[in-house]
Amino acid sequence: MRNLFYAMLALIAVGCSESYMSGVPEEYRADLERTIAASTRAEALVELLETTEESMRRDMAYLIINMPEGDRDTMELSLLSENVAYANLVREKYEWAKSLPEDVYLNDVLPYFVVDEVRDAWRKELHELFAPMVEECQTMKEAVDAVNGNIPRLTGVDYNTLREKTNQSPRESMRQGMASCTGLAILLVDAYRAVGIPARFVGTASWHDNRGNHSWTEVWLDGAWRVTEYYYPSQLDHLWFMPDASKAKADDRTYAIYATRFGKCDDWFPMVWAAEDEKTPVDNLPRWIGAENVTQHYVDLAYDQYTRHLEAGTHTFLRIAGYKERGKTEQSGDRVAMGVDVFRGTEQMGGGLTAGELRDMNDVFSVLLPKNTEYELRYYNAAGELQTERVMLGEEPVQVEVYLK
Repeated sequence: MRNLFYAMLALIAVGCSESYMSGVPEEYRADLERTIAASTRAEALVELLETTEESMRRDMAYLIINMPEGDRDTMELSLLSENVAYANLVREKYEWAKSLPEDVYLNDVLPYFVVDEVRDAWRKELHELFAPMVEECQTMKEAVDAVNGNIPRLTGVDYNTLREKTNQSPRESMRQGMASCTGLAILLVDAYRAVGIPARFVGTASWHDNRGNHSWTEVWLDGAWRVTEYYYPSQLDHLWFMPDASKAKADDRTYAIYATRFGKCDDWFPMVWAAEDEKTPVDNLPRWIGAENVTQHYVDLAYDQYTRHLEAGTHTFLRIAGYKERGKTEQSGDRVAMGVDVFRGTEQMGGGLTAGELRDMNDVFSVLLPKNTEYELRYYNAAGELQTERVMLGEEPVQVEVYLK
């Protein structure tokens, strides 16, 4: 009661002029007043609005209204000032950001956080890193490719399960030079937002075979959400986990796929890393990050890429893992990115890079191929010599190991 009393006094003190409301849209004002009155730091929030340029006050008000209660009452409020200033900078600077629908900008460019990571001042730092990469880009797709193609080099962050924790902030990941899939997804979302590209965090609490959770990123491009991930420079929607995504279950929170949603939302994101222990039921996880159930979208994507062939019974997977040398295939550090091409006679049926030591442990280069057929793998060893290997693909998936030496 005492905190509420002082909050009301703070509002009364500024209520006569309401100068902090100048520039705030009429439809925001009632919610903004209620939010400030409910905060233990009402006076500080009013001061924050008053010191925000009037042209940016709409954005600041939107963040204050929709920020989690814990952030509203405890986080360093100066972070919001830098966040709003740089979000407005990119909105004016880049053509792709200027043309964004207002709701996309407000919910997928402006937000200062992704999930429950530490709140730190990432936006200015990431903008200065990535702005030179997108300077000559004419389209958002070119900018997306520029961010993806340069993020490991510019941030110095690679995949490594030895990272300090799962839900690392950009600064935590860059300090260590490592992150697991959740930290990489947070970093990629923020790098996109830092140059005016709408992005959101996506993931599942568990794959269908109970081997654990996975997190990745979506970008809003040409009016649609497209799937991408750290380490994939230009590949959209065709990601290594699509066969697993095809088996997701929209009506089961453990196996469904969710995309985060800023602000008030009817559904919530299952942050499995926030569980008290590994046995915590999904329904008992923290519920304060809003989300949208996007499972059906992934099932539909996977159907076009894989499921229709599998349902027809005509195709199965050839999976190829590359290793540095024979006899050492147990640790992620033993893996190596090797170029492998797959042929059926003289016809090339597929090709790509095996997953190196820095990629997710579940990531195995896979090619969907007609069953009951012999294929030839072609790759080069450490000495630069062409190696060939014949593989008979029957009714079931096959995993083959290839070696650099």
